[in-house]
Amino acid sequence: MEQSDYTYNRPFYRKLYTDLIRDKYPDMEPACSVYLQKENWTAPDVIQVNELLFGNKERAGISIDKKHRAYDEQSIRKILIYQFKNKMNNKEVACKYGLSRNTLAKWKKLFVGQCPTYLQK
Repeated sequence: MEQSDYTYNRPFYRKLYTDLIRDKYPDMEPACSVYLQKENWTAPDVIQVNELLFGNKERAGISIDKKHRAYDEQSIRKILIYQFKNKMNNKEVACKYGLSRNTLAKWKKLFVGQCPTYLQK
């Protein structure tokens, strides 16, 4: 699948969240302004705006269905780079992003040859 085909099938998060903030959360607009100016959103961007608007519901005891969450290649790379730069282990990153440790291990195996040299061991 080409990159251009994939982007057309993705939701236009900027418009969705702009409308949501304008209609229901106008007081949160300054906190989300950085994201609302971005044209292309990645999965971590969506997660961050969700946490800003709704709080972290997993920690409040309300579990959110995570089975159908999908990450594109750019988002996976950002997460792996974040892990390397902050010297975090798989467990810490998994807790932060709501992933499984096995998913992170799989991503590392898939992208070890494609990531920058500082991610390769």
